[in-house]
Amino acid sequence: MFLSRRRSIRLLLTPYLLGALILVALPAGISFFIALTRYNGVSAPEFIGLQNFQFLRTEPLIKVALINSLLFITQAVPLRILGALALALFLNRPRRGTGWVRAAIILPTVIPDVAYALTWTWILNPLYGPLNAALRTLGLPAPPWLANSAWALPALILMSLFPIGEGFILLLAGLRHIPRETLDAARVDGANRWQVFTSVTLPLLSPWLVLLTVRDVILSFQNTFTPAYIMTRGGPYYSTFFSSLLIYEIAFDRMAFGQAAAVLLIVFVVTVLLAVLVYFLFEGWGFDEE
Repeated sequence: MFLSRRRSIRLLLTPYLLGALILVALPAGISFFIALTRYNGVSAPEFIGLQNFQFLRTEPLIKVALINSLLFITQAVPLRILGALALALFLNRPRRGTGWVRAAIILPTVIPDVAYALTWTWILNPLYGPLNAALRTLGLPAPPWLANSAWALPALILMSLFPIGEGFILLLAGLRHIPRETLDAARVDGANRWQVFTSVTLPLLSPWLVLLTVRDVILSFQNTFTPAYIMTRGGPYYSTFFSSLLIYEIAFDRMAFGQAAAVLLIVFVVTVLLAVLVYFLFEGWGFDEE
């Protein structure tokens, strides 16, 4: 029976593992190989070693793209995590209308990226957009948003704060995983709500927070392409020119797939370093099941 169960688990995992191998691991390996070649998509790749990386040392836009990407990640990811955590805590207990609120939270996540970007292009319009109209009604200043380099990046960060449905569901599941007896014992010992949250709930929730943070860091490098390409084209004045846009420009405008793959490899290394940093920041903060 035990062997039958293990066999069933392997059969269930096989399609996922094959998909990950064909759609993720294989293209990643090909990209790493192309990074060492001169390739324009037409002629055969020519092996040139590390010349593509030497070219990137003189490429002025790579520094701009990486800085913008890191600025976006260091601001958007913490705000998204805090937003998902606050909503999960508020909607953890059943209340009247909770189901509708949960559905509303998940709705922006299932909207296609292009449609979502076009919707926010209208919302952020400085002349007739509803956001600025509401700000003027309240007597607040109405920023030029996408038309100004100082406001373009905050505008993209703002629009990224709403598709947090997946993080909300994950943290809601984490809260349901916390034993009720543990929380009751802390209250019996005299802990108030804040102490229960900081000393019990938050440490027990740390594995889910680590997973969600690493996931958001990885996806933020990718998910910035669609809104930046549709809404700003990397402007104004390269204020929203992210690494994903740079890879696209080098690959499909300059037809230099080797150099684009080299940039992709650098982004991969930066992503791994950020994931390791998140791990060490959370290390020792949580619980040990042993």
